[in-house]
Amino acid sequence: MAEWPRVARRIRVPLGFAFPVLYFWLARPTWRAIALGAVLIVAGLLIRAMASGHVRKNEALATSGPYAYTRNPLYLGSLLIGVGFAVAARSWWIGAVLVAMFFAIYLPVIRGEEAFLREKFPEFEEYARRVPRMWPRITPATLGSTPDGGGFSFELYWKHREYQALLGTLAMLAALVAKMMLSRG
Repeated sequence: MAEWPRVARRIRVPLGFAFPVLYFWLARPTWRAIALGAVLIVAGLLIRAMASGHVRKNEALATSGPYAYTRNPLYLGSLLIGVGFAVAARSWWIGAVLVAMFFAIYLPVIRGEEAFLREKFPEFEEYARRVPRMWPRITPATLGSTPDGGGFSFELYWKHREYQALLGTLAMLAALVAKMMLSRG
């Protein structure tokens, strides 16, 4: 079973390209569903954007910004985006596939990343004790000094190409609207 996290890490991106085919086949969008889903999607995009502007991969343990509330704000943001798109699609099948993919793919990836962080950053143990893995705290954890630099950086946002999540989201929403309009006509 130690092999699965490595496999999960490799297949998560290809599945991200294959899933939209199933998604559009099963989607039954309406304006109301798209609007409700968009609330979650926008929240997810904002969380991901803030997180990407705080993380200095392999250089420092990110503990500021959204990382003071949850250890995995990027995955939390992705989960919110996914749930938002499931709501917009009005399909329980899509929701079921989303949940299955999260537990089968992302949970092992998260555990693998945490094992890496434990080895690389001695302060990770204290951080993990104070900050939940996924569901955010109500108030930010105070961890003394902020070795990650503390503030949001647009430079990091661009370096991590997080704008691609926004562009992909806009394309998916446009495709949903197109499917809705074509199915009415």
